[in-house]
Amino acid sequence: MTRLGSAYWRLWWANAVSYAGDGMLVSALPLFAITVTKDPRLIAVVSSAMFLPWLLLSLPAGAIVDRHDRVALMWRSQAIQFAVMGVLTVLIMTHMAGIAVLAAAGFLIGCAEVVYSNAEQSALPALVPADLLPRANGNQQVVLTIGETFVGPPLGSALFAVRAALPFGLDALSFAGSAALLAGLPRTAPSRTMRSNQRMRAQIAEGVRWLAGHRLLRTVALLLGVSNFSSQMGQATLVLLATQTLHVGTRGYGLLWTAAAVGSVLGGLVNPAITRLLGLLPSLTVAMAAFAVTDAGVGLAPDFAVAAALMACNGFFVTMWNVVTVTLRQRIVPAELLGRVNSAYRMIGWGLMPLGALAGGFVAHAAGLRAAYVVAGVLSGAALLAALPALAGAARSPDKGLLPSPLPLPGAGGVVDADADAEAEAASCGVTLSCSEETSVSTLLSPRLPGTDT
Repeated sequence: MTRLGSAYWRLWWANAVSYAGDGMLVSALPLFAITVTKDPRLIAVVSSAMFLPWLLLSLPAGAIVDRHDRVALMWRSQAIQFAVMGVLTVLIMTHMAGIAVLAAAGFLIGCAEVVYSNAEQSALPALVPADLLPRANGNQQVVLTIGETFVGPPLGSALFAVRAALPFGLDALSFAGSAALLAGLPRTAPSRTMRSNQRMRAQIAEGVRWLAGHRLLRTVALLLGVSNFSSQMGQATLVLLATQTLHVGTRGYGLLWTAAAVGSVLGGLVNPAITRLLGLLPSLTVAMAAFAVTDAGVGLAPDFAVAAALMACNGFFVTMWNVVTVTLRQRIVPAELLGRVNSAYRMIGWGLMPLGALAGGFVAHAAGLRAAYVVAGVLSGAALLAALPALAGAARSPDKGLLPSPLPLPGAGGVVDADADAEAEAASCGVTLSCSEETSVSTLLSPRLPGTDT
């Protein structure tokens, strides 16, 4: 069996270090925010600020990624995040960090993350052979799940209880360690089809037009946007729901994310079989329906145990959604357009997250902390019902651009149906406990954590 190379594993270790720090931030940042204010609208502002760059910068970031060395962009983004988090740590230690400071730091971290995340996804196909992309994506998601949900949040909560600045300082160090590892990766050449004299607006338009013309990816991107808007409605004020309504402490709040991680790992173990049984698009449909049920369920949960179980269910179906959609993009989109198409896709998918966070804060303030999650579930369900005709049409479409063109499978001695090939990739990725960059369950305040799709 072909092995993933040393360059890939350097990237893997860089992410392992950074993801653990991000996981600490997932729990520590909202916990610190509620020491400043209990107003759900202001808590939501902090979450919204971190995701606002996905709305404002996604499109230009994609053109930048296709113009420049993607590895250099990655380590420089991490270095910027180290500097921002270091300053925030000092301000927390000196009791100078209020909501405005948290929001500003979150916005700057988010700006760097837009570039980093786009560059990472676009660089990965250059580091591993195409037939190993599912396994590579799966391995990335294993370490994301462990760092951002298993290890990071409980550790961040525990350290926060010792001293508020501790998890922020360790997150800063994780960015520094990640940048050092990334700096040793082989450089990647800019897209050969990018003309230096071509205006950035024209380059961005190429990516937007490609996505707009691809029926399946366009539909999935729109579904993702609604799903992430809805998820952020609830997650932006989850810390208040956990501590004030469910009456769990800082460690209990961290354990909610651990429950989500358990679901993600279980999903990685069994989702390959489920995906093979159901097929590609039915798997996405089931996952979206599950998001609607679990979101509404968390809002109605009578106690911590039920809420944790529903978070675990959400994590389970996130793996089903994510690995299929990330691998599809990496295989369908031409390499020279990958950065720009990814950025357009993510602008739709992630750009609504800051608006969802703000909406959730106002809904929670007006109708109670439970209401935001219930409304989120209703919105996700409505979006799925509206998208079903388009998904069904995509499955029946004879358009060869709809799914990956038929590709020879190693050892198969022939060509297989494109949909079956995509299903096989998703299954092989899931075997390695995969999730994806698309939507992590921990999208609350971590810069690396998406909604349902990365």
